[in-house]
Amino acid sequence: MILLLVGLPAAAALAAFFLRPNEPRRLLLLGTALAHTACVAWSWVRPDLFAALGDWIALDSLGRLFLGITSVLFLVVSFYAVGFLRREGGGRSSDPEEGFLFDNTPEALFTACLLGFLATMTLVTVSTHFGLLWVAIEATTLVSAPLIHYHRHHRSLEATWKYLLLCSVGIAVALLGTYFVAAAVPRGSGGSLTFRALAQRASLLDVRWLKAGFLLLLVGYGTKMGLAPLHAWLPDAHSEAPPVVSALLSGALLNCAFLAILRILSVCTAAGLGAFSRQTILVFGLVSMAVAAGLIIGQADFKRLLAYSSVEHMGILAVGIGLGGTGDWGSLFHAVNHSLTKAALFLLAGNLLAAYGSKKTADVRGALRRTPFTAVLWTAGFFAILGAPPFGAFSSELAILMAAVHSGSWAVVVLYSLFLAAIFAGMVGVLARMAQGGAHGARTAGAHSAALVPAGARREGALAVAPPLVLLCLTLALGLFVPGFLARSLQQAMALLGV
Repeated sequence: MILLLVGLPAAAALAAFFLRPNEPRRLLLLGTALAHTACVAWSWVRPDLFAALGDWIALDSLGRLFLGITSVLFLVVSFYAVGFLRREGGGRSSDPEEGFLFDNTPEALFTACLLGFLATMTLVTVSTHFGLLWVAIEATTLVSAPLIHYHRHHRSLEATWKYLLLCSVGIAVALLGTYFVAAAVPRGSGGSLTFRALAQRASLLDVRWLKAGFLLLLVGYGTKMGLAPLHAWLPDAHSEAPPVVSALLSGALLNCAFLAILRILSVCTAAGLGAFSRQTILVFGLVSMAVAAGLIIGQADFKRLLAYSSVEHMGILAVGIGLGGTGDWGSLFHAVNHSLTKAALFLLAGNLLAAYGSKKTADVRGALRRTPFTAVLWTAGFFAILGAPPFGAFSSELAILMAAVHSGSWAVVVLYSLFLAAIFAGMVGVLARMAQGGAHGARTAGAHSAALVPAGARREGALAVAPPLVLLCLTLALGLFVPGFLARSLQQAMALLGV
């Protein structure tokens, strides 16, 4: 059964590439997303049916948590993708910023890569060997590059090239780190690089090689995760990719790299390097929050604003893990809340871009009058991502803060609170101007045709509004109540980290 999780979207990707009619291909996308989510849900109910396949492929509590996030997110985003492809698929498009014409990627290739993206991210979550994990994360890079280059013009090409170049460098560093971890295994002990085998033989590992391997893996996978100062690819990729892809990059792909870091952390903890590993991760987390705070304030592009917000939240995840204890619970729970909320915001950003023909915050005014449903959800999403109650991110960010207080890390308490406050002020200012302001935010000469409609209320399709609504309702529900199955999963995942 465990192979079905990877094989189903992989087979659907192949079929989507050769399937010519658009509507059947879109139905294939939705059907595959539904079937994948059903299989993942069944793995939570009957984990015994998803037995390990050898030593390299298995589904433990940590992998199951991130697989659940990925599958639910992909399902909801797939419904938005159908409406998006109907609106923008095929033909020539006019660039809203510079006015030139360009061709979009053929829908068959886009859908195939989208399903392949799901397959490779699933493989990341079920990999229990550092070598296979590296292959899976590299595969996510290769299959997602055409998705970023959906709009075939010079800015998306530059963003794709930067994404491939920087992430490939990071992956190369991670491969070197994997070799170092292998060098830490004593000769004659079998040399297995499975997580379980390394943890069982942790006392026999060469600490010097393991420490060096951890640092290289943290830098390598930290690049893919978007930790500052390794985040340079992230703003361009999120800004230039279509909303469907941006939602999956921020909500699912970054989690894959985070999972890889958690895997090496668990090995280091078993080997007695827990304090060193967590302190290093904590430093990266605080730096990421500081860099994000500086870049968010005064940001003029609302998609890049969301991208820098992802850098901030990856920093929050790192801070929680760096603190340990309650911070681990807060970090894992925050990964759930961030994925749901950020994906919703990127989908809503796509609606605003379609309505106004611009990504500049200065061009988006009077959104509550022009796109009322999107504007209301956009406002709710902003407060959710900023950790305002009663949304789930409030509970997870508070848990991380309390972990810092309980550990007596007062410098972390001050910096963490200061960065959150600065980011809150910067993002709320942008939100107020976009939601209110004058109703004449549409661009004039040379603007995208969608921006030339009258400034009154604009019709918003169900497939454009319902998916982000569902995601925001989920994170609101998690702020009010954590269901038992999720609470148990978080506790079991924490146990794998040595808590």
